[in-house]
Amino acid sequence: MPNLSDPHISTGLDNRLSDFRRNALMMAGLAERSFDRARKGFEGRDEDWCNTVIADDEELDSLEVSLDHEAMAFLVRFHPVAGDLRQVIASMKFGGNLERVADQAVNIARRTRKLITREPVAAAARLLPAFDMAQAMLRDAVAAYSDWDAELARSLKERDRGLDRLVRLAGEELTSLMAEDTPNIPGYLDLVFIGRAVERIGDLAKSIGEDIFFAILAEDLRHTG
Repeated sequence: MPNLSDPHISTGLDNRLSDFRRNALMMAGLAERSFDRARKGFEGRDEDWCNTVIADDEELDSLEVSLDHEAMAFLVRFHPVAGDLRQVIASMKFGGNLERVADQAVNIARRTRKLITREPVAAAARLLPAFDMAQAMLRDAVAAYSDWDAELARSLKERDRGLDRLVRLAGEELTSLMAEDTPNIPGYLDLVFIGRAVERIGDLAKSIGEDIFFAILAEDLRHTG
C-alpha cells in the first residue's frame, strides 16, 4: 500500500502534495462545521445557526475552485503518475464532494428556517439518528483521507446502506403521521426534505470513501457488493 510519508526524489513535489492535502483538509473542516451548524439549527429550531450555514456557503464554493486550480497547476508542473496521480485526482474529487456536502447543509438550513415558522412537529426527533449516522460517516470519510486509510474508506459503503434504510423508515413514518395530522402537512414535508438532504450527505461520504480506496489500491468499489 502506498505510504504518504515515503519521500519523493523531488522535494518540491513533496511540498506541493503536502500543501494540497492541507488545503483539502481545511475545506473538509469547514464542510463538517457547516453540517454541524445545520444540525444545531434543526435540533434547536435556531434561525441564527441556519443563517450562518447559508452565509458560509460562498467561502466553500471559492475553496473548491481554488483547490481545482491548485490541482491543475500541480498536474501541469509535475506530471505525476500512478499513486501520485490518483492522489491528486482523489483530492480534486474530495473537494467537489465537500462542496456538495456544504450545499446539502444549506438545504437543511433553508428548510429548517421554514420549519421554525410553523407549529413544532414532535416527529422531528425521528431524524436525529440519521443526523448522527451521517455526521459519523462524514467524519470518518475525512479521517480516511487524512490518514490515507483504505479500510476505513471501504467501510463507508455498507454504512451508507444503513443510513438509506434509516431515512427511508423515517420517511415512511412521517408520511403516515402526515395523513393523521393534516394541519401540519407543510411541517412534515419540510422534515421529509431535510431527511433526504441528510441521506445525500451520507451518499457523498460514501463517494469520498470510494475515491480514496481507488487512490490507495487502484481498485474500484463502485457498483460492487
